[in-house]
Amino acid sequence: QAPDGRQALQLTTAERNMVLGEMRDFLVAVQAIIAATNTEDMAAAAAAARKVGMAAQTAVPPALIGKLPLAFKKLGFAAHSQFDQLALDAEQLGDPLQTREQLAALMNNCVACHATYSLVVAD
Repeated sequence: QAPDGRQALQLTTAERNMVLGEMRDFLVAVQAIIAATNTEDMAAAAAAARKVGMAAQTAVPPALIGKLPLAFKKLGFAAHSQFDQLALDAEQLGDPLQTREQLAALMNNCVACHATYSLVVAD
């Protein structure tokens, strides 16, 4: 358990940096999606979402995936999948409000993950 009460995930420095990098990529995509929907540029919203979809998972080493608890992996995989769906719907429906609603729902995964887990270096 981490000092703040969350579950501590013990990772190497490189693994922690990889997970934090992925989280930053999510945040960059969220900002780009919000900005794109504000100007009704649904192609840009779709492109931003697709960058962090399931295809982004291919860079994660199997050893790291094996270290992570199932609930953490479920939140992460669901977020990647939801970004893919958001991209598809943004392109097909072209509705900024729908896209922002999907993004709000997707962000529940981010909030749940950050509320539950802490990444701790255990080199």
